[in-house]
Amino acid sequence: MRHAWFAVVCALAVPCAVITVADIVHAQSYPVRPVRMIVAFPPAGATDILARVVAQKLSEPLKQQVVVDNRPGAGGTIGSRLVSDAPPDGYTILVSTTSTHAIGPSLYARRPYDSLRDFTSITEIATSPTVLMVASNVPASSVKELIALAKAKPGALNFGSSGVGTQFHLSGELLKLLAGIDMVHIPYKGTALVYPDMFSGQISMLFDVPIVALPYIKAGRVKALGVSGKKRAAVLPDVPTIADAGVPGYDADLWFGMWAPPRLSRDLTQRLYAETAKLLQAPDTKQRLADLGAEPVASTPQAFTSFLRDEIAKWEKVVKASGARAD
Repeated sequence: MRHAWFAVVCALAVPCAVITVADIVHAQSYPVRPVRMIVAFPPAGATDILARVVAQKLSEPLKQQVVVDNRPGAGGTIGSRLVSDAPPDGYTILVSTTSTHAIGPSLYARRPYDSLRDFTSITEIATSPTVLMVASNVPASSVKELIALAKAKPGALNFGSSGVGTQFHLSGELLKLLAGIDMVHIPYKGTALVYPDMFSGQISMLFDVPIVALPYIKAGRVKALGVSGKKRAAVLPDVPTIADAGVPGYDADLWFGMWAPPRLSRDLTQRLYAETAKLLQAPDTKQRLADLGAEPVASTPQAFTSFLRDEIAKWEKVVKASGARAD
């Protein structure tokens, strides 16, 4: 009987041992083909530009091309779900933002994925302030003047965003809440698609990151009134924070993260984290991000997961207070 039990235990243990060895071998040989980096927003937007910087640099140590694949729509939900449903083999990764993983959980009544359960955290890539801009035909040159205009004509002003539930949508909702104003939200599939309507005067206001906004601000095609964080942006030193410009307590910086499908092996998770962290700390990458108005973070997978939990709780309060909802 003792020998029989021993045989059963061995039979059960062998497959486990084989799986463990296979995982190790896979991690050592990975990757043997190009890696697909899903971006949940359109080309030319903030997430896309940052992802392409990372993809180009990450291709070098992986010795395989990292191909950016834009899958926009539904506030980033479509692209994110593609990754949550993908095989956990390291060949599909996601670069997305606060919008899809921190704001979405409390904004949507039904979502096709859980931000924590259905992804493997790799790292927080970078953080960036957002910039409050108005169209050139809006008669306001400061945050206080914009608020006064909105109060004088409730509902007359509108603001575009990269979709319902995105960071830029909730940035506008937070401004409405704290300033006590009424504006109409107009969702798009990405902020890059909002600018033409701003130039023509159809959209009054937009929140975006310096990565995308700087060329238009410098060309005078839009007016920058304030930045979202607790300090001025290095690339926009003459633009005050929204908090200092008339809305105390306003803080809505945007962060970018990298995820893989759930149940990615620890070895592959660590490999992707280590290579990404190394490239983010390289002087040329730091300078490139600084030129785009972003700061590298490179947090560990564990720290990123903890940070995400805190962010979900933070934005849940904003969503509830604003009454914003999405179907």
